[in-house]
Amino acid sequence: MTDTTFTMRMTTVARRLLSLTDLTSLNDSDDEQSTQKLLRLASTDAGNVAAVCIWPRLIPAALPTLQGSGIALAVVSNFPAGVADARSAAKETAAAVAAGANEVDVVFPYRALLSGDEKSGATLVRACRDACGKHALLKVILETGQLASERNIRRAAEIAADGGAHFLKTSTGKTQPGATTDAVSVLLDVIGLYEKRGSRLGLKVSGGVRTIEQARTYLDLYEDRFGVGAATAASFRIGASSLVNDILTVLR
Repeated sequence: MTDTTFTMRMTTVARRLLSLTDLTSLNDSDDEQSTQKLLRLASTDAGNVAAVCIWPRLIPAALPTLQGSGIALAVVSNFPAGVADARSAAKETAAAVAAGANEVDVVFPYRALLSGDEKSGATLVRACRDACGKHALLKVILETGQLASERNIRRAAEIAADGGAHFLKTSTGKTQPGATTDAVSVLLDVIGLYEKRGSRLGLKVSGGVRTIEQARTYLDLYEDRFGVGAATAASFRIGASSLVNDILTVLR
């Protein structure tokens, strides 16, 4: 492979990953100024990210800039604790959608599942899906690193899928480990199973994805399962804060 061919391929991959990225900032210190700085990275000469993911309280700071851009506004709910309080999570979700959010990333009550309580997760996901209505996508953060075992990850994914999740998401990024190839492989199994049943589920990989090489690993896993070119913003996302910097270094 010549240097020119390699560069062209890397550019193609980088541009594609940019379009699949949920550019994320969920620091406690985030404010209007930091949000505006984040938004300047979301739309570039090389293309746009799929979404910007921020705290619900910062919707007013981001909405005017994102309207009409084609970039989705995503916010978090029940974050990061993932408590088993369906009413509170649904209320937070509904308020975010009413304020202008296009997508909501809600944390699954993983501790409840680990204690043997499956009902809380099912109730919470369904309540949040109802709160999204037809106006917003629901991504369910399973916190796969804390669920740890294949059995737990699979069961959480099934509960989320049955509850109406649009996307299964690996991690909040607030606990370790974040995303892993083993966990993603389990989620892909579940997504494939539900696709055969006629239900479409997306995958969002988040938690520790910082470089193009890391992101490409997960993209390849997805497309090894569902076919080359299968990953679009409607089916596959990478949630990250610093990945875009690596992508833009390549594209520039």
